[in-house]
Amino acid sequence: MSYLDLISSKKRKREERVFRFKIFGENGYPVEFDGSFKQNIKNLLELGHFERNICSRLPSWSFKLEVIRQPSFHILLFVVEEPIEASLEHHCKHCQYVGWGQNMICNRKYHFVLPSKDMEAAFLNCRDGAISTKDNFNLVQLQGHIMHGIFHSNGFGHLLCVNGMEGGSNLAGCQIMEFWDRLCTGLRARKVSLNDISQKRSMELRLLHGVAFSEPWFGRWGYKFGRGSFGVTQPMHQKAIETIQGMPLCILVHYLGNSNHHIPVILSRYQTVSDHSLVTLGDLFRFMLELKTHLPEENCVDSHIVKPTCRWSPKRVEMATRVIVEALKRAEFRWVSRQDVRDAARAYIGDTGLLDFVLKSLGNHVVGNYLVRRCLNPVTKVLEYCLEDVSNVYPEQQGLVTNNSKMKGRYRMTRPQLMKDMLYLYRCILKDQKPAMNQGILSAIPAATRIILDTKYLVKEYNGELPWKIHHTGHEEAGKMTLYCTVFLIDKQESNEVMKKEMPPLECITLKNNATFNELKLEVERKFRELYWGLKSFVVESIMNLNVKGTDLVSELVEVGQRIVLEGSNAKSGTINELIYECGANNRVVDCACGANEDDGERMISCDICEVWQHSRCVQIPNNQEMPPIFLCSRCEKEIMILPSMP
Repeated sequence: MSYLDLISSKKRKREERVFRFKIFGENGYPVEFDGSFKQNIKNLLELGHFERNICSRLPSWSFKLEVIRQPSFHILLFVVEEPIEASLEHHCKHCQYVGWGQNMICNRKYHFVLPSKDMEAAFLNCRDGAISTKDNFNLVQLQGHIMHGIFHSNGFGHLLCVNGMEGGSNLAGCQIMEFWDRLCTGLRARKVSLNDISQKRSMELRLLHGVAFSEPWFGRWGYKFGRGSFGVTQPMHQKAIETIQGMPLCILVHYLGNSNHHIPVILSRYQTVSDHSLVTLGDLFRFMLELKTHLPEENCVDSHIVKPTCRWSPKRVEMATRVIVEALKRAEFRWVSRQDVRDAARAYIGDTGLLDFVLKSLGNHVVGNYLVRRCLNPVTKVLEYCLEDVSNVYPEQQGLVTNNSKMKGRYRMTRPQLMKDMLYLYRCILKDQKPAMNQGILSAIPAATRIILDTKYLVKEYNGELPWKIHHTGHEEAGKMTLYCTVFLIDKQESNEVMKKEMPPLECITLKNNATFNELKLEVERKFRELYWGLKSFVVESIMNLNVKGTDLVSELVEVGQRIVLEGSNAKSGTINELIYECGANNRVVDCACGANEDDGERMISCDICEVWQHSRCVQIPNNQEMPPIFLCSRCEKEIMILPSMP
């Protein structure tokens, strides 16, 4: 049974609350996130709608989130609590792959899911009884969610998937990531990992953004190198990025220009419209990605104006938009009041409701060659509109005077053309290298590209060692003190083995000022038994580096915020069971030619003689090829070859 008070869900009003998507997770909304991770989760779920008939009857809650008020657009956030007893797999493979295998298995996991539109409709049917409860499906095992993240109850988490508009969502990828980042920050997660396989039109973003900005796309939210596959280390990854970034464009033209005439043309095109000299490959990709954010979409009417719930057809909305833009053109780029624009447009559009909708939706949107500006006049308090040439949107470089011919070049550039050029350069230079790429200095690009693509596990540290910083809370209760405690598990049979296992992260322990060390021990036992599956019978025996009696007062010998380590063992066995750690009793020996000595999530094959595991790619078995029924590593093959032949 969950330690969360499920009875409190009955106290809620029958009507489901609606929360604002754009600020959900910020401190104070929907609750004050001023405690430990465990306490913050509990406080949040008390506001959720408790679900009874979904997710294989695991404790589940839903939150209705308002993305847009007019026209109305809502999504559902589901939170599913997965007790260790209900898990099909006790050990977390995501922890193992990112290098957290020494973490202890927690008693609970929490899944935060934004389902796809189809899945959301199915959940609502299940809730309303349209689908029988015996036909329930397990939400956490389904694929194709808009977002799916997992938190262990100790604050470590994993972002499993993000599917933006290209994945069929109505939310952009950056909106989803900002939502996830607010959740992690608000709940006070410790560390969060992700497996970066994000793509844009078949281009790997960790490679594209790595070359352009020295960090992956997820780096915008603070995610950095966590762990590389195939033996890749952080210095190797950094060196690979610098190698491609610093590749001179003149060298590329020299080696590739004769066999590929498109590349010099593309380089010349972007050098012409740039305000500064593009010298290296990193300069080029950075300029192209920055320019892309300023270019309007191909369609005349911004796609964000016509929502799926709009009662007017896209054609009628586009016609009304054109009429309004033409009316603003006649004002010769002066500010015009909303009423004057509406009156001028009514001569051509009789539907005032349509005009009101377009005027409301049109502010600060690009239409054709113009940006429609909208603001409130500070004197008259009346909404006003004006047009601005899209070429004026581009920021000037500091210390440089913007060249009009270059601005006109940008003005003529379209986003589809830019994406086509970027994809062409990506394929020819970075991904599908031709034989010409093996010449001279260019031969470094294929190897560097491989290293960057082999770096997929990223990590962001939110709170690190301290789960709850005392000076951040600002609400120390009178008569109480707070300490940071962890435990050291003693193996009474093989004491030397204990040194190989890391201690659990620090937890916040709150005690009365007159509490004794015996009470401290009881509180630590309760806290860590609640958190960790392998510590359900944990008993504290002593306190490291403190020679105290159980009846001594904690406040007299320990300062507020001090870190304390308590030693103890499991009362039932007294020995350390390898299965209580995320890595489990891992008897697999990994010794690959790439340098890997642990399972990194990539496909591996075992030698049938020595049973040592290696990456299939490192032994020349392509990923699209089936594993051979019998496999011998090179070492065992050599030993067999030198054996004397049988008589």
